[in-house]
Amino acid sequence: MDSSQACPVCRQEVPAESLSVALDDDVRSLVADNTPGWDAEMGLCGDCARRFSEAHEYLRTHHPLLAGSEHPILPTPVRLGALDRYRGRGITIAFLDAGFHAHPDLVKPTNRIVHYVDMTNRRAGERGLREPNPSSWHGMMTSVVACGNGGLSGGLYRGIASEARLVLVKCGSVRRVKHDDIRRGFDWVLRHRKRFGIRIVNVSCGGDYEASYLSDGLSQAAERASREGILVCAAVGNSGHVPNHPVLPPASAPSVLTVGGLDDKNSLAFRGYDMYHSSYGPTLDGLQKPEVIAPGIWVAAPILPGTPTAAQADLLVRLGAATDLELDTLLESHAGIDPDLDAARHLAPPLIRELVRAKVRDNNVISGAYKHVDGTSFAAPIVASVAAQMLEANPDLTPQEMRRILIGTARRLSHIPIDRQGWGVVDPQAAVLEAVRWPRKEKRP
Repeated sequence: MDSSQACPVCRQEVPAESLSVALDDDVRSLVADNTPGWDAEMGLCGDCARRFSEAHEYLRTHHPLLAGSEHPILPTPVRLGALDRYRGRGITIAFLDAGFHAHPDLVKPTNRIVHYVDMTNRRAGERGLREPNPSSWHGMMTSVVACGNGGLSGGLYRGIASEARLVLVKCGSVRRVKHDDIRRGFDWVLRHRKRFGIRIVNVSCGGDYEASYLSDGLSQAAERASREGILVCAAVGNSGHVPNHPVLPPASAPSVLTVGGLDDKNSLAFRGYDMYHSSYGPTLDGLQKPEVIAPGIWVAAPILPGTPTAAQADLLVRLGAATDLELDTLLESHAGIDPDLDAARHLAPPLIRELVRAKVRDNNVISGAYKHVDGTSFAAPIVASVAAQMLEANPDLTPQEMRRILIGTARRLSHIPIDRQGWGVVDPQAAVLEAVRWPRKEKRP
């Protein structure tokens, strides 16, 4: 009988003889950097060898963009091993959120936002999409995490569905997203799904209270969307540290693919993964949620252009790249952007640099255009982007089939309770390959 052994990187059981995989020196170093305690004599499985080799090639291609950071934030497609040849082409995803912005990663060189509507002010028009305001940042981030092309990073921080089309449905403001406004957003999507070809809805906001899907209007709207051929991906929430860790509608509805948060430590080593503080079931109806998890921390997302936060991030990056002689000139010409930097202007260069490093770290700055964010709000659109890949590969898939594939190909974390992670970490490559193999529907003449 063939003996099996756990891969020291991903912990999956594989034939013992398959662990002796030859690696290039650079790939071996990447494995070691991401897997404390690992050395080449321990080997790794073929699947991990492929993932690290592909990641190395991607990082090598973008090395100039990563070289300036001591701990570069890894792009989502690299961290999850997503197939590059599927990018959501021909698929439309609707986003229900507090507000949006026409970020360059969505509208340049081609505008992929096919429609925008404000459920809180139907007369607002697209002006609210063009002018940054405090309510714009959340939906801008969730939509770009899924569908951005990474244009402001030279293509580095692109979403998995970087060529998908978007319909943006504003359901609230920075102050509050109301239960019934999310429901009305669903109703709008259902009325216009055929016009815009909507196949997926991402909801990174939750209702005001727990409710049974049997009587709750928001949950019923999500259920109708599923019956009408739309996969609904919803963030489970960030209350895993609360005693009753509530799951709010629409994430609590049965047909919704509910997504929790993974803490992958911004690394590629499966064995080091842990949970984010996601909410989890059972729901009021006794349903276990979430079904799958995806990165919910260390996620690269855009900074809202034209805001004080963007100006501060740009200044911090400029200061980090400046020579000692340039520091004072930069601080003088950018006075008023950051009070701490204004006060530090006459300090010695080493002290200014220490302050800059601390502010970059504390403000999660990646570059002048991106920062890293956390929350299941960003895990859900990652799964929605994988679903767009699946539909590009096989447009015949129903919402139920997509759920089944994403659940069936997910990889469980052996050290995490099942009720917190569901079926485990979403696996984009496995899901897409299974979608390709899934039986196609016969076309009627």
